[in-house]
Amino acid sequence: MKPLFAMILSFLLSSCSFNKLFYRPDKLPGNMGTVTIYDDGKADTMLLHFEGAGHTAIFTDTKDNPKQLGYSITTVHIPSVEGNKLYGWLLTPNNFPGPKITLLFLHGNAGNVLSQVGFAVPLVKRGFQVLLVDYSGYGFSEGKPTRKNMLADGNSALRYLHSMKEAQNTRLLIYGQSIGGQLTYPVATANEQILDGIVTEGAPSSHKDIAAHYSGIFGFLARLLVKEEYSAFKSVRKFHKPVLVIHSAEDETVPFAQGEKIYRNANSPKSFYEIRYGHILGPLHYVDSISYKIRAMVR
Repeated sequence: MKPLFAMILSFLLSSCSFNKLFYRPDKLPGNMGTVTIYDDGKADTMLLHFEGAGHTAIFTDTKDNPKQLGYSITTVHIPSVEGNKLYGWLLTPNNFPGPKITLLFLHGNAGNVLSQVGFAVPLVKRGFQVLLVDYSGYGFSEGKPTRKNMLADGNSALRYLHSMKEAQNTRLLIYGQSIGGQLTYPVATANEQILDGIVTEGAPSSHKDIAAHYSGIFGFLARLLVKEEYSAFKSVRKFHKPVLVIHSAEDETVPFAQGEKIYRNANSPKSFYEIRYGHILGPLHYVDSISYKIRAMVR
C-alpha cells in the first residue's frame, strides 16, 4: 500500500502544474535577425529576414534577391481582447485569380509560426488563403499561454481576419490542428455567424480526456484535477454549420477515439475523414483530398 500511496501523493503534488502541460511554446527572441532555411527535398537554401520592430518577414535567396515562393506573406499584429499583441502571417497564393476560401489556421501546442508554417503551405499552394497566428507566449506574441488567453486569442484572431480587406468576398473557415483543433470548437460556436465551416485534425475531445489518456492508471484523478473551461466535444453540439473531422488511425499523440467522439457529437452537415500516418500530418500527405473536401463543404 505504501508504494501506491506514494504514487498517488506524487501525482497530487504534481497536479498543480499538470494544467500547464497542455502548451509547449517556443518563444522567439526580440532581436531575431536572419534564419537560414534549407529544403532537403529541393536542395535549396533561402533566408528569412525579420526586419524592424514588427518583425516583418522577408524571404530571399542566399544573395538577398527576393525569393519566389508562389505566395505572398503579410506580417500581421493582432490585438487580443486579453491585452496581448499576437504575431502572425497572412499567406496569399499568387498563382490563382483570387482566393475563394480563407482559413484561420490554429496550430498545435508546440513551436511557433516558423515550425508550423510547413503545415499551412500545402493548403496555400492549393489556392487557399491562410492566416497563421501564434498564441500568447508563442513566437513573437506577447503574454503567457493559458487556456483563458488561448480562447481569447482564437476569438480575436478570427474577428480580426473577418475584418481584413484581404478576406472580404471569401468563404471563412477555421482549420485547427491538435490543441488548436480543440480550441476551434468553442471559437466557432462563439462566432458561428461569420463562419462558413470548420475543419479539425487530430483534435483532443477535451482537456480532461487527453489528460486522462496520458495519466494512465491515474486517469480518474486527472479528470478530477484538470480544469475543463471548454471542450471540443461539448462545444461542437452548439455549432450548426459544416464540420469536417480529420484524424489519423495511426495517431499516437491524440487517440483516434477522441476524434470519433467529437464527430458523434457534431450536428449535420458533418463528415469524418480517416487518414494514416502520424499526428497532424494530413496537409503533408493528403492535401489534395483535404482541399477537395473543404471546397465541397462550402459549395
